[in-house]
Order: sequence, then structure tokens, then C-alpha cells
Amino acid sequence: MKKYNFNAGPSILPREVIEKTAQACLDFNGSGLSLMEISHRAKDFQPVVDEAVALFKELLDIPEGYSVLFLGGGASLEFCMVPYNFLEKKAAYLNTGVWATKAQKEAKLFGEVVEVASSKDKNFTYIPRQFEIPADADYLHITTNNTIYGTELLKDLDSPIPVIADMSSDIFSRPIDVSKYGLIYGGAQKNLSMAGVTFVIVKEDLLGKVSRPIPTMLDYRTHVKKGSMFNTPPVVPIYCALQNLKWIKAQGGVKEMEKRAIERSEILYTEIDRNKLFRGTAEPDSRSRMNITFVLKDEYQELQDEFLAFATSKGMVGVKGHRDVGGFRASCYNAMSVEGVQALVATMKEFEASK
Repeated sequence: MKKYNFNAGPSILPREVIEKTAQACLDFNGSGLSLMEISHRAKDFQPVVDEAVALFKELLDIPEGYSVLFLGGGASLEFCMVPYNFLEKKAAYLNTGVWATKAQKEAKLFGEVVEVASSKDKNFTYIPRQFEIPADADYLHITTNNTIYGTELLKDLDSPIPVIADMSSDIFSRPIDVSKYGLIYGGAQKNLSMAGVTFVIVKEDLLGKVSRPIPTMLDYRTHVKKGSMFNTPPVVPIYCALQNLKWIKAQGGVKEMEKRAIERSEILYTEIDRNKLFRGTAEPDSRSRMNITFVLKDEYQELQDEFLAFATSKGMVGVKGHRDVGGFRASCYNAMSVEGVQALVATMKEFEASK
């Protein structure tokens, strides 16, 4: 039985990316050594970082003046690094879910934080649209896709101050205008690579403006200067990211990824809206293409465990919703095929017909 991986993260990767990474772990570039045991300063590895950076810039059309970094610590460390490097007096945060809340909490350790808007009043089921951005804030922080609640901000904001975005789960799923951002960051384990590396795209001329001393490892300038090689980087996840970036380019780039994301999400949301058993949880104009969340209607709540067991028996892996919201979640990242979504739809239809 074929299985389809709908896990929210770590999540699905293209099979060829997994195979190439696995092969390099056995023998990297014919060296007779594993990628896991070579020096990050080995002459064979520097080209991996250089090519990954070049593909980042090419695929996202990153303008001059920005650096691409590969760091450790996940997006959670960025919640701290961002205010450490950018918050001098005041920062603005858009609160759209758990991860945005966590980022905001960390920023409060460094200065005044203004919450410009929040969707907490409706359990984060929508993206706030009408809010004012304080022109005297140092930056505006947003989380573009909310994996737990299934909402997504699909357009780049116009802002009078630098925008800093957590794009952990929707990077490379649509074209973005990088020039509208001061910094973009994310954990790689949802739409870029295996777990273990964090990507950062930072506008260099915004750095070094805060008056506080910054620990060396937490200063973005350290990593810009050293090309992500200040300390030993996570070599295997970076190699995996490179293979995935190559795959994205070969498939047609970010525009093709967006086309597929739209197709997948439309197929699944159409079924959720049609099926007598289910309903979506996110408001229609805020629905995520990456993480599609749904629950059983009130009159069918007793079928939750039964549906989950049925879906699992049909090869649907990872469709259980996050513990904070319950229900179901189908994460449809770049590597998810239309076939996989159609298989989930068929499973939902078959379950409905049995009731």
C-alpha cells in the first residue's frame, strides 16, 4: 500500500532528494567518506553552501544587499535573535497563532512590543486585515503561514518600516518580493530540507543599528561575515536543502510550486466544503495552501477516532490535527503530489459513503 505523508513537520521531501542525501551520507562526492564525517571546511563542501546560496537568490529573485545564511537553533532561536539585532525602542507584532505569540513573547525581553492586531478572539481562524503599522517602530514581525490553525498571509505587505517574516512553512511555495522585507527566516523542516538547519535572508544595511552589545553567536553580522561558517554548520541538512532547491528549479521554480499549491488546496477544500461529515476551520479568505485544517461537524464528532483509523488504514499518514485544535490537518508542502491529495479526497468520500 502506498503511503502519503501529510505530516506538518518534519515533513515530506521529494524522493530523489532523500535518495541523493542518503547516498552522500554513504559516500560524499566519491571521496570514500560520509557527508556526516567530513569537515565543513573541506574543499568539497564549500561549493555546497555556495550553490545553495546561489539557488536561494535565483529562485526567490533576491536583490543585491541581502545575505542568505544557514544557521542552527530553528525558528525558535530566531524569535530571540530578531529583537536582539533589530529592536532598539519598539517593535510591532501581528499575532496570528502559537508561533507568532512565542515570537512576541521573546521580543518583550528586549523592549516595548506593540501588538498591531490579533486573531486570538476567534482561535486564530483568520488573518487580521485592517491594522495600523506604527511608523516609529523598529520593525513589523509577521508569521506568513500558521501550521496549527491553517491560515496563511498570501500577499506581501506594504509597510513604512522593515518587515520581518517567519516563513518556516511556506517559503518557496509562492513568489515573494524580498525587497519588501528586512529579514525572512524559517526552520527548514517543513518546505525546504530535513530538520536541523534554519535559513535566514537578511538585508545587510539594517544590521548594527542597535545600541546593545550582542553575543557573537547571536549577531547576524558574525554569520554574514563568515558565510555561515563561523562555527560548524549542520552539513547534512544544508546538503539536503541544496538537493531540494535543485529539485524546485528543475520542476519549474517557485511559480510552478505556487501553481501546484493552488491546485492541491482547491481540490481538498472543495471536498471539505462538499462532504456532509466535515467542515473547514479557517475562514475562507484566510485559508492556508500549506496546512489544510478541518474537523467533523458537530453531529458527527463521535466519528473522529474512527475516521483517523480509517484514513491511516488507507495510507494517509500524519492527518491528525494539532493537539491545540484537534480534528485533522493535511499538510500539502511542495513535495506533496496532486495524487496524494486525490487519495485523501477518495478516502474522505469512501468514509462518508459508509455513514
